[in-house]
Amino acid sequence: MKFEIHEIQDKELWERFLLAQAPGALFQSWPWGDVQKKMGIPVWRYGVYEGGRLIGIAQIIKVSAKRGRFLHVRHGPIVANQNKAVWQFATEWLKAFAQQEQCWFVRINPLIADSIQNKALMASLGLKSAAIHAMDGEYCWVLDLDRAEDELLAGMRKTTRYEIRRSEKFSIEVIRSNTQKDIHDFLSLYEKTSQRHEFVPHKGISEEFEIFSKSGLAQLYLARHEGEILAGAIVLWYGNQAIYHHGASAITRVPASYAIQWQAIIDAKKRGIKLYNFWGIAPEDKLYHPWRGITLFKKGFGGRMVEYIHAQDVPVSIWYPFSRAVEAIRRIRKGY
Repeated sequence: MKFEIHEIQDKELWERFLLAQAPGALFQSWPWGDVQKKMGIPVWRYGVYEGGRLIGIAQIIKVSAKRGRFLHVRHGPIVANQNKAVWQFATEWLKAFAQQEQCWFVRINPLIADSIQNKALMASLGLKSAAIHAMDGEYCWVLDLDRAEDELLAGMRKTTRYEIRRSEKFSIEVIRSNTQKDIHDFLSLYEKTSQRHEFVPHKGISEEFEIFSKSGLAQLYLARHEGEILAGAIVLWYGNQAIYHHGASAITRVPASYAIQWQAIIDAKKRGIKLYNFWGIAPEDKLYHPWRGITLFKKGFGGRMVEYIHAQDVPVSIWYPFSRAVEAIRRIRKGY
């Protein structure tokens, strides 16, 4: 069985394989790679071939942080049929590539089930469960949209349903926008939200929205009441999912965030999208997790949890233990 690695420059080929094998792998999408490039981050797109047939892909970025340099394959690699031989080949190639790039380790986050079999597969490849907290939607909350609106409302928590109905009485205006001014307003509100809830704001939101919206894959929602923007959200349309990727809100008793989510759900249904992905939530056994509040909010809309295997590391350098220790300390300090 002979495998080969080749760089892929054909966007259609890449997207066709990704959407057929792992449609939820947002961070392996071609547009996401373009976002990273726009931010000045090195990006490589490689495919694994067997007999001329594409059987795996990996979009790789290089992270240079205080805790060390590493290659990150977010939501990947994507391997057809979870073939162990392919995984072995890809892992060894990534390790060699990391050494070439003078990195300390490789981190992968494949969107595969957190099952005994997959954990055993990762262990057999010499991978280590990453010390960092669950991120990139490892635990996510999703809502199936194959029901009528009244059925979706009936499946919600009573208080969530109440807040949605109350938002209609407040005459909240939910604005759909793609303008730079409105993005600026959202980012301003997002910065205040991050300070209030003490989380590190994501970088590249403006670049992300610019690139995804050009292809009709993103929508900015703003909730306005009495002339004031009280909440905002960026929703991505990708892989037959609506992904609630970024949110912001002001301190208010007006149910603006509920109005936005309900409007986005309705819009997703009109687009024929089958799944609304509320993105990351706190693990069920972490009662004091920093995401506990937003988790309760998301779960109120009804739905189910999807759990993927935790991020895995491929150690490359003798400096890897240092990076691992730094991440473990940060995770504990932040309450993850």
